[in-house]
Amino acid sequence: MTSTEFEFNGERMLADLSGALIWPEKNTVVVSDLHLAKGTSYASRGVFLPPYDSIETLSVLNGVLTHYSPNRVICLGDSFHDNDAPKRLRPEEKDIIRQFTQLYDWIWITGNHDPTPTPTLGGKIASHIGIANLMFRHITIGGVTNGEISGHFHPKARLKIKGKKLSARCFISDGTDRLILPAFGTYTGGLDISHPTIEALFSGNYMIFLLGQRKVFTLPKTVLKTYAR
Repeated sequence: MTSTEFEFNGERMLADLSGALIWPEKNTVVVSDLHLAKGTSYASRGVFLPPYDSIETLSVLNGVLTHYSPNRVICLGDSFHDNDAPKRLRPEEKDIIRQFTQLYDWIWITGNHDPTPTPTLGGKIASHIGIANLMFRHITIGGVTNGEISGHFHPKARLKIKGKKLSARCFISDGTDRLILPAFGTYTGGLDISHPTIEALFSGNYMIFLLGQRKVFTLPKTVLKTYAR
């Protein structure tokens, strides 16, 4: 798999092309915003999308886990599109999740979409968790932080490379205080990093790890040219 290495709050990390964060020294894979069963949620409201988002997301995640062979997996919230999502999952999708939670030390961080995820699929449930000098939660608490890793915003960036405009998911990191992961789920949109909500969280310079089609691009804020949505 393609990834790029960087340091966050003294820890060596890998930003994987899939959107997963890899913490090699702790044998940990971190993903955010899977939004499983989002397609069936839309269908229940009369908006019919192909109902294959969950199996596709789980397939990509399985590839990541097979490649990196972690001991621990942390899902940073909004793993399910809503609290009823596990009921709408197909039996084979539930089986895959149960296999995951049996094979790995699996931690579900609660999100705004899934504040009370079901325990029937296995794994541990927590509002946040601290490991070493890092803190994992769904949405940043804002203000001054140290070693905080979160998701929620589905960050994306727009730039121009060789005259062509590119819009893609990205990680955002200031190196020590705050790291925001892209959404991992198949049916997930994104918030441009130029949006005031995201801009307000990063007062100084920061790095972008942009997920291209074949590689992860490392770009500093100072040279990144964003485009309005």
